[in-house]
Amino acid sequence: MSYHDTRFAHDGRREVLWQTLCRHYFQRLVAPGDAVLELGCGYGDFINHIQCSRKIAVDQWAGAADYLRADVQAKIGSVVDLSAIPDGSIDFVFASNVFEHLPQSEFADCLGEVRRVLGPGGTLNILQPNYRLCSNEYFDDYTHVSIYSDRSLCDFLRAHGLRVLECQARFLPLTIKSRLPVSPALIRAYLASPVKPLAKQMFVRAAVERDPRPE
Repeated sequence: MSYHDTRFAHDGRREVLWQTLCRHYFQRLVAPGDAVLELGCGYGDFINHIQCSRKIAVDQWAGAADYLRADVQAKIGSVVDLSAIPDGSIDFVFASNVFEHLPQSEFADCLGEVRRVLGPGGTLNILQPNYRLCSNEYFDDYTHVSIYSDRSLCDFLRAHGLRVLECQARFLPLTIKSRLPVSPALIRAYLASPVKPLAKQMFVRAAVERDPRPE
């Protein structure tokens, strides 16, 4: 059995979560005319629900294409290779629970590609486990190979040519696999609350650090 049959099996609650997150949080960061790229799209729960003019989803799992809606352009392959995407053509890059699965060298290569495809004003948006808050559970997922906290992730981004715009150390709970109901009303209340109980995932936004020197 594969990872998508065991640790990351399809779960309808995940779609409820992402539909609500897109509508009540992420959509404010995406303009109607934007081109959006999702790295490691999985079941497509983010890219299917975000509203924009162009959608591209990348995942090395061939099964991802079966879950993407008709308005999403699927690219099956590694997030390290974005060569099919033109320079400066993307406004918003999103990656949820991706970079902890990559060796650090591949993450660095991916950031190089992200810098290339982002246009002026474009942003990289990362949601992933914060090791500082979930060290006891981090390796319950056997495919995690790299460790990042809110502090080390921001430093890594800066070291690879990105400027951190926002860092929320506590953004969402680690998983939907709990006895708590996954309901739009509860998710909206959680997003609006200044207190984030059980929050162990961080959210970081960054932009390309442009060279300030004149041409």
